[in-house]
Amino acid sequence: MEVENELQKRDGKENVSIVSDILNVVTLHRQRTYRKINEEMINMYFEIGKYLSERVKANKWGSKILEQIAEQIKKVQPTLKGFTRLGLYRMIRFYETYRYNVIVSPMVEQISWSNNIIILEGTKTMEEKEFYIRLCIKNNYTKRELQRQIKSHYYERYLLSGGNALISTEKLIDEDDYPNTRILDINTLEFLDLPLAYKEKDLRDSIVENLKDFILEIGKDFTFMGKEYRITVGNNDYYIDLLFYNRTANCLVAFELKIDEFKPEYLSKMNFYLEALDRQEKKEDENPSIGVILCADKDNVVVEYAMARNTSPIIVSQYTTKIIDKKLLENKLIELKNLLM
Repeated sequence: MEVENELQKRDGKENVSIVSDILNVVTLHRQRTYRKINEEMINMYFEIGKYLSERVKANKWGSKILEQIAEQIKKVQPTLKGFTRLGLYRMIRFYETYRYNVIVSPMVEQISWSNNIIILEGTKTMEEKEFYIRLCIKNNYTKRELQRQIKSHYYERYLLSGGNALISTEKLIDEDDYPNTRILDINTLEFLDLPLAYKEKDLRDSIVENLKDFILEIGKDFTFMGKEYRITVGNNDYYIDLLFYNRTANCLVAFELKIDEFKPEYLSKMNFYLEALDRQEKKEDENPSIGVILCADKDNVVVEYAMARNTSPIIVSQYTTKIIDKKLLENKLIELKNLLM
């Protein structure tokens, strides 16, 4: 009662602050508890996988043994989930995949079992697995978000976005910010419900309607500021297609959408927008604004010539409304690596 009376005497705003602080502590410890539970569960699956792997090899058991073990577990513990024949097989594969990898093994504890299985079954190389595990840890992906990134071949598109800086997969993995929020050279916007013939307005509106998926594609560090963002210069109003703020880069990011091939004159318009943003919108503690020209197609030679004397931070990127064939992306990676060798 004394506490209640004391709180009533205090300013209302202070009461709200006290409650908020307490709830923040509750949330923090709930998150820590979940992480600890998840870590123990992953270690349990790893240990069971190790035990079964060693027993199967030592006794030269056939493939039916897992089914028999699963049936016995169900009889003894009928409510225990995940211990089917497939579940046991996944535990063995999980252990055998990561047992000798001192870098990746500790990281698998930081993501859910379902996301671990998606990566285990949806990727080929250890480098690719490490990429998506790191991406999950950094962006806290849901199951659906991770599935989308693998399905759209985000890994291959990420590697192709390094340009001449790309020397090897290993070099990218050693980067401090890997995987970072790099704007991809090829953006896959398969989630847009666009007609066969569409205008720039249709593209812009559809992106805003599917903003969550668009931010998943360009990076979770982006915060949406507005569409057709108005800036006034002199006596004229101008409109930036899409404006975002990037928390990592600490700057505004302007997107100019084009439904045709990149043209050099698009640069001057973006430079104009960036100058206006830096003079009128940028805060003192923020970095200079960045521009992204997102085109339906581009000729890399034309882009290189156009960008040669440009000093503003502008990225020319391409988009597609369909998922690109993975083999095509892999062939492009091979070609790029051969050029850099």
